[in-house]
Amino acid sequence: MAGPLWVIGESAGDGLARVSGEVATLARALGEAAALDVVGVVAGADPAAAAGELAGFVPRVLTLTEPSAAGRVTAAAVAGRIAALAERDQPAFILLGATPDGRDLAGILSALLGWGVLVNAVAVSWADGGPSVEMSVFGGKLLTSSAFTADHGIITVRPNSVTAEAAGGKGVVEAVEIAPSVELPAVTLVERVEESSAAIPIEEARVIVAGGRGVGGPEGFKAVEDLAEALGGAVGATRAAVDAGWIPFAQQIGQTGKIVKPQLYLALGVSGAIQHKVGMQTAETIVAVNRDPDAPIAEFADLFVVGDLFEIAPAIAAEIRSRSG
Repeated sequence: MAGPLWVIGESAGDGLARVSGEVATLARALGEAAALDVVGVVAGADPAAAAGELAGFVPRVLTLTEPSAAGRVTAAAVAGRIAALAERDQPAFILLGATPDGRDLAGILSALLGWGVLVNAVAVSWADGGPSVEMSVFGGKLLTSSAFTADHGIITVRPNSVTAEAAGGKGVVEAVEIAPSVELPAVTLVERVEESSAAIPIEEARVIVAGGRGVGGPEGFKAVEDLAEALGGAVGATRAAVDAGWIPFAQQIGQTGKIVKPQLYLALGVSGAIQHKVGMQTAETIVAVNRDPDAPIAEFADLFVVGDLFEIAPAIAAEIRSRSG
């Protein structure tokens, strides 16, 4: 009988990273299609909180405590124990989020276990006895489908590719004691800098108002911010606006920025280049305002308004405020 599907849970703050719930939801669907068990694995200095949350998505969660992870880069600290557990329990496939820590961990596990890796998946289905992994390549211009030649492998899943859905019941959490398969060189975390950001992280916002090159400068983002505030949403931006220094990198959306999946994406002065489309194309509703009727975003926006954003955005904000008042 094939081994289980593993979901590596990632800690974020005092709980589970949002992407881990998304990956667990995907793993449950794969497990059902393949008739395989799904098991969560959480490793860290104090994995209890994240493991408890992950148990809301999968029926069984294993925890590995690595005290040294508190002062080290997490992936390097815990990879040895996770690899040892994988060698013992022989999972069929390992899924984890395509975050900075997730990518680091996937690479180390690949080297320790000798397994192949398929990265940054936007969708995964079960076909021909294994996972079929869909990936966006060449700046989102092409989608590829790939599979493993072996009966095991590692998959990193792009954030916001799946909608997280809790399971019907609460799973069990089990602590596991196992020595690392190898002692990796210590990578010490010497400094942590918390980025200043809006009250609502753009990855989690239900409404995003994004500005592009068309806003004209940092002062132009005042119209973007005002409309976002009226809608109760977050402010996003294109790479061009970030590279120009008009807004911090934390708000960048796209291939080299963040992947978002809001209910409403309102683009002001955004041309809709393919690199930006990669980061927001899964929004439920896309509304764009642009002076150029031939802007690429017109091809995939649900509503495209040709006009001056500095006239239209304040008018929308005023109308919203008048209705809510």
